[in-house]
Amino acid sequence: MKVAALVSGGKDSIYALYKAQQEGHEVVAMISFVAKNQESYMFHIPNIEKVELFEKALGIPIHIFQVSGDKEFEVGEMKTGVFWLQQEYKIEGLVSGAIESNYQKERVDKMCEELGLKSIAPLWHTNNEEYLHNFVKEGFKAKIVGVFAEGLDKSWLGKDIDENSIKELKKLHEKYQVSMVGEGGEYESFATDGPIFKKRINILDSEIIWEHNSGILKIKKAKLDAK
Repeated sequence: MKVAALVSGGKDSIYALYKAQQEGHEVVAMISFVAKNQESYMFHIPNIEKVELFEKALGIPIHIFQVSGDKEFEVGEMKTGVFWLQQEYKIEGLVSGAIESNYQKERVDKMCEELGLKSIAPLWHTNNEEYLHNFVKEGFKAKIVGVFAEGLDKSWLGKDIDENSIKELKKLHEKYQVSMVGEGGEYESFATDGPIFKKRINILDSEIIWEHNSGILKIKKAKLDAK
């Protein structure tokens, strides 16, 4: 099936694209939304402006749409962008990285139903810990670029998602009920490499912005390196 993928640059959307390819789907385009509203429920915020790097990194065209991100309008704004993509690429389905969030999944499903598209969520209700181990085992790399939950302090910003951090996330989950995959907005990530990457993303300069016990790692400069 010819499909497009919702991509934010985070680990879940990139891994979902990969899994969709493994399932035999042809991912012909990626679509991303840059929201003005920093509190958007639907859209990834930290370093979203760097999502354009994934076009050359993955070798798949990406289309970026500016949206308000306001709760009342965000689904309609997303639908407008996906409809354009549907006409441009004749896609039959849309891939998303939803894992546990009914809020996101139900809205993507409803939008796809209205557009006559199949909603494809390869990670839906997958075991969180197993998914993270597979992400690392299969050669993907990502950094944590936003932390917004108890137990996730400043030291987590810039940390690689690897076997050590998975162990730490499991402990935090057991102590604070933090989602191991950050599905509740506890943390955000930025993928830099993996088996589907034609070029790896090298972060050259970044800045930690920390206030009120939460913060982000703002990527100031990055480049694509040959593999």
